[in-house]
Amino acid sequence: MQIQNQIIKTLPVFEVKETLKKPMVFFEETTFSHVAVVEDGIFIGLLSENDHDCFEAKKKIDGFRYDLESFHVTPETSWLDVLEKFARNEANILPILDDANRVMGYYDLNDIVSVFIGTPFFTEPGGILVVSKGIKDYSFSEIAQIVESNNNKLLGAFITENFNDIVQVTLKINASNLNEVIQTFRRYNYTILFGNNDDQFLEDLKQRSDYLKKYLNV
Repeated sequence: MQIQNQIIKTLPVFEVKETLKKPMVFFEETTFSHVAVVEDGIFIGLLSENDHDCFEAKKKIDGFRYDLESFHVTPETSWLDVLEKFARNEANILPILDDANRVMGYYDLNDIVSVFIGTPFFTEPGGILVVSKGIKDYSFSEIAQIVESNNNKLLGAFITENFNDIVQVTLKINASNLNEVIQTFRRYNYTILFGNNDDQFLEDLKQRSDYLKKYLNV
C-alpha cells in the first residue's frame, strides 16, 4: 500500500536558533503532538507539545536541544512501520527525512489511518475473529491453513497484543458465519477471544449450564 501521496508539505519546520514563540503559536493553533527542529537545515529532533507549558516565548529553541525527541521515517518506510512509529511514540505527526536528513514533510496520523481503513481488511465483507496462543506455539502459516481448510479466505491478520508470552491475533475472514473455523481453531488449541455472536460452542455451554442449574434446583 502506497502512502507517499499523503506527505504534507505545508506544516512548518523550525530552526534551533529561533525563539520558542512560533512553536508555541503552532501548538496553540493545532492539535499536533510534535513539530520538527533543524539546525542549518538538518533534522535534529522534535519539540513535543507536552513541553509546551515549559516554553517561554523569548527563549531559544536551543535551550530544549537535549529534550528533543528523535523519531522519524523516510519515504521508503512501509505503512505498517509508519503506524508502529506513531504508536510507539504516542504521536499524531511524523517527520519524513530524505537521504540528507532534511525534512521533506510530515505524515498525519489521521491520513494514514484513513488509508488503512480503506484496505480490504475493512472494506471487504466478512467476519472478524480474535484468537490467542503461546508465542512459541502459533504461526501465521498454521492460521492461514486453518482458515483455508474450512473453504474460507484470510483477508488479513495482524498481532494486536503480545503479553506474558501470549500472542493475540486479529483475523478478517471472508465469511460471516465463523462457527466451523472457530471449532477448528479450538482443536489446534487456540483460545477464541472474539468471534461470531452465534458461536455454537458458547451456545452449547450456555444451554448445558442452564440445564445444570435447573437440575440442581429440582
